[in-house]
Amino acid sequence: MTGHPVLQIDGLAVRYPGRGFRKPPTTVIEEVSFEVGRAETVALVGESGSGKTTIGRAVLGLTPVSGGRVLLDGQDITRLTGRARRLLAPDLQAIFQNPYGSLNPALPVGRTLAEPLLAGSSRSPGEVRDDIAELLRRVGLPEDAADRYPAQFSGGQRQRIAIARAVARKPKLIICDEPTSALDVTTQASALSLLAELQSTLGCAYLFITHDLAVVKEFADRTLVLQHGRIVEEGNSVDVCDRPRHEYTRRLVAAAPVPDPDLQRQRREQRSLQLSSGS
Repeated sequence: MTGHPVLQIDGLAVRYPGRGFRKPPTTVIEEVSFEVGRAETVALVGESGSGKTTIGRAVLGLTPVSGGRVLLDGQDITRLTGRARRLLAPDLQAIFQNPYGSLNPALPVGRTLAEPLLAGSSRSPGEVRDDIAELLRRVGLPEDAADRYPAQFSGGQRQRIAIARAVARKPKLIICDEPTSALDVTTQASALSLLAELQSTLGCAYLFITHDLAVVKEFADRTLVLQHGRIVEEGNSVDVCDRPRHEYTRRLVAAAPVPDPDLQRQRREQRSLQLSSGS
């Protein structure tokens, strides 16, 4: 990474209050630090409960931070709320996992895309219509999609609409929280190609949260591996996936499915032997 980072996480900690009498707080994230450069894709990977989504929510202001700092383009946004947090919208956006639940079913797509375009803007209605048409074109949807409702689209098309909404104001950083995990393999590849194309065109950075190491290897510049709220390995994505150093990362790589059934069977047998030997 070169130049000033668009996102800087410095000693981030997230703790949830204990439930019940005298229960100690639960530490979810502990002393996590990393940076994301401009137009860079950094992946957070780990098994369920590792803390990767919590980090994304902390950046977005959806989860209270117990310690450390979150800086967006040099500005400390750790504890911004209300109007100050909403003013970050042009620079900070998100794409979530569920393409069925992330869009308002009562609004036509054009209204959904118009909302970020109109926020704090003096655009005329004609200019907004032109911008919506351009957004739909960028994500491979016809102009008349603006008049239709989310229920009239497939899952992959809905995720394209969610992507269009996220890039509407050309943000500096997009938090991508498992954005392709609910899609089939073909639609997933199409969505990743679209994200890469938009990054090349707009220069936005991605914090890409996923459990899919195959996606990480092809899509992310760098990868951070999380275990129990701590970073246990980080580096170039190809190196992390092909030459993992930490035992936890090696287990994640070994557990990842592969398209070759013979190789997959061999890996299952190897894991069975490791388990039976207690290693």
